[in-house]
Amino acid sequence: MCGIAGLFHAETPKPVDPNRVERMCDAMVHRGPDGAGVWTDLGIGLGHRRLSVIDLEGSPQPMHSADGRAVIVFNGEIYNFRELRAELEKAGARFKTGGDTEVILAAWQRWGVNCLDRLHGMFAFALYDLDKRQLLLARDRFGVKPLFMARLSDGSLAFASELKGLLAHPLLRRRVNPEALDAYLTWGYVPDTHSILSGVEKLPAGHFMLLEQGKAPGGPKSWWDIDFSNRAKGGEADLSAELVHLMRDAVQSRMVADVPLGAFLSGGVDSSSVVALMSEASANPVQTCSIGFDVEALDETSYAKQVAEKFGTSHQARTVGQDDFHAINQLAAMFDEPFADASALPTWRVCQLAREKVTVALSGDGADEAFAGYRRQVFHHNEERVRSLLPSGLRGSLFGTLGRLWPKADWAPRPLRAKATLLALSESGEEGYARGLSVTTPEARAALYSDSFSKNLGGHRSEDELIRLMRSAPARSGLDRAQYADLKFWLPGDILTKVDRTSMAVSLEAREPLLDHRLVEFAATLPENMRVHGSTGKYLLKKCMERYLPRDILYRPKQGFVTPIGQWMRGPLSKQVREISQSDELVKTGFFEPSALSKMADDHITGRFDHSRVLWQLIMLEKSLERLGVSA
Repeated sequence: MCGIAGLFHAETPKPVDPNRVERMCDAMVHRGPDGAGVWTDLGIGLGHRRLSVIDLEGSPQPMHSADGRAVIVFNGEIYNFRELRAELEKAGARFKTGGDTEVILAAWQRWGVNCLDRLHGMFAFALYDLDKRQLLLARDRFGVKPLFMARLSDGSLAFASELKGLLAHPLLRRRVNPEALDAYLTWGYVPDTHSILSGVEKLPAGHFMLLEQGKAPGGPKSWWDIDFSNRAKGGEADLSAELVHLMRDAVQSRMVADVPLGAFLSGGVDSSSVVALMSEASANPVQTCSIGFDVEALDETSYAKQVAEKFGTSHQARTVGQDDFHAINQLAAMFDEPFADASALPTWRVCQLAREKVTVALSGDGADEAFAGYRRQVFHHNEERVRSLLPSGLRGSLFGTLGRLWPKADWAPRPLRAKATLLALSESGEEGYARGLSVTTPEARAALYSDSFSKNLGGHRSEDELIRLMRSAPARSGLDRAQYADLKFWLPGDILTKVDRTSMAVSLEAREPLLDHRLVEFAATLPENMRVHGSTGKYLLKKCMERYLPRDILYRPKQGFVTPIGQWMRGPLSKQVREISQSDELVKTGFFEPSALSKMADDHITGRFDHSRVLWQLIMLEKSLERLGVSA
């Protein structure tokens, strides 16, 4: 795992200052503390920071192909590189190293852009072909590894693994993108379709850009997508057997490393499944670690301990408490952009814990998106059945009226908090799912915005982007479309961003075996009743893991990595909450109405409403804007 950066002049090649590329890389030294390198030629500069995992001494970067005609900087892992290497050697390729980086170079020289289809792994790389004077920028199928880009005033394209790499370039302008700010307040993160800074883009997951000197640069092109429009044939037993085979292969392929390796273990279905399959393939005890909370109702460490004892892992656990939130500035520094998934804190802590023993850790991320494990997906599946029974006009009138009249009872038991469900049923499936996935509604955001900022948005509504994505999905059903949106929007924007930044902050490589693309492609073909069965999500995954895991691990209510942030904000963190309305960073932008911020804080602290998620968003936004030094 590494950090990459570079500069490319397409239309008018100019000399590239290697010191400038080096500074961009040095801003990301945490991503690669084991080595660094810079290479430049007319119109191109590539830089690299290395975290050594495979071929520890033999694969420095930037790396040239065997014939010297292509050069690459690469962040990630190619899990099938040995098979590709053997195929390429039969075709005449020669290799100087034992790692995966040189295999990408040889694959490009043989297959061109089509080499991407052959790569199994997580990656973002920049490859320059000296003969063709072409630069290939590429990102893996799900966006496990990030790549930020910006077109600068001198005509160059700058790119880096993190925004802080671009921030090290003096020509990068620091102005807030209003639509990105609205998206952040909608979802709790800035999705891959935006950046918090105007003029900065993210290469989308499953996309590439092929740029050529002397030609105007084009935009990203898709090289992979997930298809939910087909259905697998076969009974439960056959599909279960195939699923176990795919999971076993995915886990074992990600256990290849020349450094110590372990796993995150929360005690949930997904991480427990990964640990079970790792233990099956390892002669030695698997190194596992977990993080708990000082609020008993949210602490899952007892389940993690149960799984650790079952498989004889070498397990360690720690607890996160309210005092850990003194590290909020460090969190903001990791993400650069505002990021308000409160589970980032425990994720960072578990990465720190893992790094004490290992350099590589396997996680269970991706299974909820691929197999329909989220409650919202199960609810959406059942809501779609209701929608199919009633005409849209009647639904809008009946459920819309009930939803508007129903009180917003954050304090009530879950069955009595029906307002969101009623409003969702009054809308189309796509609109209802966007409402359920969002942190704030358009009406709630409008109440916080100043008049000038609302006018600046010009009627833009961030939910529309997700709605369009769902409506264009290659899918048969509402459940298909919801999972498609989660895999294409939520997963890269939230989950994978969180894991990448928190793991790389401590120079730990995180691997996601349940995001093996062959496994996810299989999951997308499963009949709906193999994904959602009554009120049970991830049905087939749980059934096939019954041979490995006890029922109280498989079928207990889904917890998720939930933090007790709402309780802490009414207690030790209440001072920070009250200071929101007087925040220099939030007020001076002119984006917000201070009196609305103050009322929200008071309503939460007194218990009238639960505004914890929005308040956490505002706190993280304040810290991010302060670090970025942006202008409105």
